[in-house]
Amino acid sequence: MIQLPTTFFTATNLTSKTVNKIQRTIKDLTGIYKDEAAFSAEDTNKKMYEVATYLPVAEGTEGGLFFGITYLQPGLIGNEYYMTKGHFHTIENRAEYYWCIEGKGMLILMDKDRNTWGEAMQPGSLHYIKGFTAHRVANTENDVLIFGACWPSDAGHDYEAIAKNGFSKRLFNINGIPALQ
Repeated sequence: MIQLPTTFFTATNLTSKTVNKIQRTIKDLTGIYKDEAAFSAEDTNKKMYEVATYLPVAEGTEGGLFFGITYLQPGLIGNEYYMTKGHFHTIENRAEYYWCIEGKGMLILMDKDRNTWGEAMQPGSLHYIKGFTAHRVANTENDVLIFGACWPSDAGHDYEAIAKNGFSKRLFNINGIPALQ
């Protein structure tokens, strides 16, 4: 007998009764943007991004994998693009894959020595994020940026280090061109 999976992945959607969805609003990104006045002028309940995740094993399970799709809205706060919170992994040596499904953006990476660089995301691009590397994504276009992720189920997320120290560079819109400064 053939057993069909209970979770389905299409080009832009992840559906199942076991899919979790997390929504991040403007207020969830307090302290991330440089222009605090522009941030304060935003509607704090406005959706910035949503993450749909399929977690087939318990969090912390060694050898398991998690899968997710993020939908990052377009926009600017001041002259910084809408972006995800960013994180290191709690188990720092854990790697992750991101791939772009729709839209364009920038994967912003920072190592433990605070060296920061970016990789352009476009449909079909695949990004390997090695261990000991913080990562976040910014939407650099006017459409929703959709990207997938796969990471070890025991990796965890350390958002606190980024909330406390930020990234050493920021991605700005300079005359319509993304610039990491």
